[in-house]
Amino acid sequence: MDGMMQMGLPVLGIVAAAAVTFYAVSFAELREKSFRDLDDESEDENGGGFQKSLSSRERRSRRKADKQAKS
Repeated sequence: MDGMMQMGLPVLGIVAAAAVTFYAVSFAELREKSFRDLDDESEDENGGGFQKSLSSRERRSRRKADKQAKS
């Protein structure tokens, strides 16, 4: 019985470490996949990539066009 404990305990430790590693890698892949899906959704909404902000010249011309449209 003592021999089984000496051999079984390290095997049990190895199996436990393998299970923890498996779950850690699985959760990391799920998180990475969800981030990829989130990036894909945002690219679909914005037409892809980053959305650049308007320059001050473009903002002024847009405001001017809005004022003229209201008049």
